[in-house]
Amino acid sequence: MLAFLGGIGATLVALFLGTVAYVYLGGYNIAATEEHGSFTRWVFDTTFHQSVEGGGASVSAPEELTPEMAAAGAAPYKEMCQHCHSAPGWERASWAEGMRPLPPHLTEAAAEWQPSEVFWLVKHGAKMTGMPAFGPSHSDEDIWNIVAFVKRLPAMTPQEYEQSTSGTGTSANAPAVQR
Repeated sequence: MLAFLGGIGATLVALFLGTVAYVYLGGYNIAATEEHGSFTRWVFDTTFHQSVEGGGASVSAPEELTPEMAAAGAAPYKEMCQHCHSAPGWERASWAEGMRPLPPHLTEAAAEWQPSEVFWLVKHGAKMTGMPAFGPSHSDEDIWNIVAFVKRLPAMTPQEYEQSTSGTGTSANAPAVQR
């Protein structure tokens, strides 16, 4: 039994030393021009989703995300988010195509997340993704407005997006607010 435990200990030490050598020798290619390997992608995706879900569970969401909130979040979304996450009728900026992981198109991905999870992600950002934390520079009210707009994106047409972000018209999903 003692020999067995010693073998396990030696194996763990060897794994640790191998990992340290891998890190110090630059064994992992960090170039954003290369996709992550399947195991690394699984680790990052799983960690990302579990962390956002856990963080979102601690957020108290408003009772309702109103059309007025969505209207107030339209311009900030266009200014701060569209270049990476695209929008109905828009592609992400060409420079964002080089990000790894590639930012999700929120016209599709927003439906997968609860409002409290979107809030947590916008407020706190996400390490190793390029997603900044907007909490230090934006109020919770501003972030909830962005969340309300993001949650409407999957059902929004390109024309509704243009109307809601131009400030000149109204959208059936998010009426414009007088500024």
